[in-house]
Amino acid sequence: MKRTKVNKADAILTADYHLREDNPICRIDYFLDTQIQKMKFIQQLQVKHNCPVIHAGDLFNHWKASPYLITLALNYLPKNMFTVAGNHDLPNHNIDLLDKSALNTLIHAKAINYLSGVHWGQKPKNESLTIEGRKILVWHVMTWKDDPPWPGCTDPKAKDLLEEFLQYDLIVTGHNHNSFVEELNGRILVNPGSITRQTADQEFYQPKVFLWYAKTNSVQSIFIPIEKGVISREHIEHKEERDSRIKAFVERLNNDWEVGVSFEANLERFQKENRIRSSVMEIVRAAIDLGGVK
Repeated sequence: MKRTKVNKADAILTADYHLREDNPICRIDYFLDTQIQKMKFIQQLQVKHNCPVIHAGDLFNHWKASPYLITLALNYLPKNMFTVAGNHDLPNHNIDLLDKSALNTLIHAKAINYLSGVHWGQKPKNESLTIEGRKILVWHVMTWKDDPPWPGCTDPKAKDLLEEFLQYDLIVTGHNHNSFVEELNGRILVNPGSITRQTADQEFYQPKVFLWYAKTNSVQSIFIPIEKGVISREHIEHKEERDSRIKAFVERLNNDWEVGVSFEANLERFQKENRIRSSVMEIVRAAIDLGGVK
């Protein structure tokens, strides 16, 4: 049987693992196992291509990861992995406090290679590493392509970064959990995105990593398998329902208010006319400090 020759990549590009023990509010699966499966997938891909894995920050969801979570990372992270520090990896988002972090434990255990590149809150000075003559910058920074991620966003566009930092052939960024590639005159910026879906707005998002080929300075996206039906919007619907009730409550207050009557008297009348439970009114009084529950 003839074997298909594998076009070996020179690096695997990834970012934003956000490893955590707890379940994100939107997930209805056993999320710890889900994360292990994603790491195993990347492990196997790294073995297949026998190349380094370049990670652009936020390995952990919180800098103070438990010994159990650190052990899982030691067991399931790919070998020959390079990373920078993301904001979630750092106490108070401060690079000067790296020595207090779980990321620092992995560095000292030699489980990952800590790049001197650009960590959260820093500006580029030198390349992070060079592979096959290509200068690579790995940077945990918010950047985006096409439409701004939110109204009034002042973070730089990917193309602007490529125009500003001409000395790099490849820029790998983290922090934006959506995947995209930007190209400018044969140079590329790759934002791999998150490897798991941890918010409801990512229900239809397909996590991926990118195989990078130094000779052509090009990438190939590899989708990470996902399970359907594990994202719930129930918490959002509950919030919307609660907000709607609060809005209706306030509107009824506005309509029933009597000018010239004390605030407390208006509240008592409102309670009687609308048959509001005493327990609810106690919370209202406490919130506005009118002698209710403390």
